[in-house]
Amino acid sequence: MPSSKQLVVSALQLPTLGMNATRLEFYLKQAHGRGADVMLLGEYVLNHFFKEFATMAPNMVKEQSRKHIELLKNLAKKYDIIFIAPIILTKKDGYYKTIAKITPKSASYYEQQILLPYAHWNEKKFFANKVAPLKDPMTFNIKGFKVMVMAGFELHFDPFWQKVTQKKIDLVLLPTASTFGSHNRWREIIKTKAFLHGCFILRANRLGEYSDDEVKWKFYGDTMLVSPQGEVEMMLEDKESMLIEVIDKAEVLEHRRVWSFEKELKQREELL
Repeated sequence: MPSSKQLVVSALQLPTLGMNATRLEFYLKQAHGRGADVMLLGEYVLNHFFKEFATMAPNMVKEQSRKHIELLKNLAKKYDIIFIAPIILTKKDGYYKTIAKITPKSASYYEQQILLPYAHWNEKKFFANKVAPLKDPMTFNIKGFKVMVMAGFELHFDPFWQKVTQKKIDLVLLPTASTFGSHNRWREIIKTKAFLHGCFILRANRLGEYSDDEVKWKFYGDTMLVSPQGEVEMMLEDKESMLIEVIDKAEVLEHRRVWSFEKELKQREELL
């Protein structure tokens, strides 16, 4: 079994589940059998893709989220695991894009702070998440590992990575919904960020398709675990599946010792 300085991480690569929970527990039983401590889900897996909301009654979206939150709470208790799962919350002023952390004893939510603002993919306009000064991302400790949860689009913004360095984060959990042939760009960014900030990155990307009047959106998977050396240790392809890997804290500490990025930066800051 893993030692106290190791963590078993898992990620599910799925399309939207809708109201069907059977597949989720099928994979969870396997993850539990292999000692998984954390399970990460991609964006728009517990809920439909946001562009599909136009054809859904608000009460249906609200009920979908409520049922999945209750399900994850029950499964977290049953299998003694922590879920990190994007979920849409419905409030009086609209839909909120959040990431839930559900443990056997509690549930908390991180509201995504920077949302896609583009004409073809305008989450910023669609969701009610407030535009405000940036706050620290969700962080927590488990088995000697410092973990940070970062929404997919937030990967592109340096203030979040400054927090990774400041807080000495060992593992970043990154749920995404990437499409349009962006495989290589995402791989290279994730590998580079892992190396520069000396941490593991576990990315879960969803599957499935969405078609509008002009183009078909294909969510391609590529769920992966990247090491502090910037190497892909495990990658799923484009089929429904699950990733389970053991990560070692010693690998993080050795990277920090050898490359000394943080040490060199701290020396300069002390001179100011």
